[in-house]
Amino acid sequence: MTRPRLFPAVLADPRVQLGVGMAALLATAGAVHRDRVGPREAEAFRAVNGLPDSWRRPAWVVMQLGAFGAVPAAAATAWLAGDGELAGRLLVGGTGSWALSKVVKEIVRRPRPAALLPGIRRRGPDAAGLGYLSGHAGVAVALGAAAVPRLGPAGRVLPLSAIPLVGLARVYVGAHFPLDVAGGAALGLAVNAAAGLVRAERLTLPGRRQRCSRGARTVTKSRVQPVRY
Repeated sequence: MTRPRLFPAVLADPRVQLGVGMAALLATAGAVHRDRVGPREAEAFRAVNGLPDSWRRPAWVVMQLGAFGAVPAAAATAWLAGDGELAGRLLVGGTGSWALSKVVKEIVRRPRPAALLPGIRRRGPDAAGLGYLSGHAGVAVALGAAAVPRLGPAGRVLPLSAIPLVGLARVYVGAHFPLDVAGGAALGLAVNAAAGLVRAERLTLPGRRQRCSRGARTVTKSRVQPVRY
């Protein structure tokens, strides 16, 4: 009798992560509108966007953990630490999330908060482009999801803290609505999971070929019968 898998182990399965990420991405994309924002989302946005201006500089620092520049920086750090495999995962997942976020933006085409809500607080330069989804959140989640399983308890503090803080910082500066952040996080989770599945498939492919080759030789030998006179 097989034991039921523990819940954390199930969540660690990249197939589960891919399914959850895609489901959340579709759900958030379907919930947003190009010409309006829902009252609950607007309320949540104003609660974060209305925080004191004194948090502006710390928020800017936190946001850099989800910028595209964080991708090569994180990959280089992993490489210098001797973990080339993680460096590759960070590079693929972070770059893929950043690039795909541009594609999703053009499909959904939700404007930035300033175009949908009056009286918001915009801190720093106005964010260019469209609102849904948050590329910063996508990059932060992709990098964090790849790094956390390979880090110890102390090392996990930074990525686990950065993931939610990056999203909150993007809302705080007025660049994104909460659903933009949720959609970006979902994309990052899905991209990292897909990268993990592709890598696992590449690792198992040589073994499968070798087993198939051995099986074919065994069948061939079994079919060759000695000729009796």
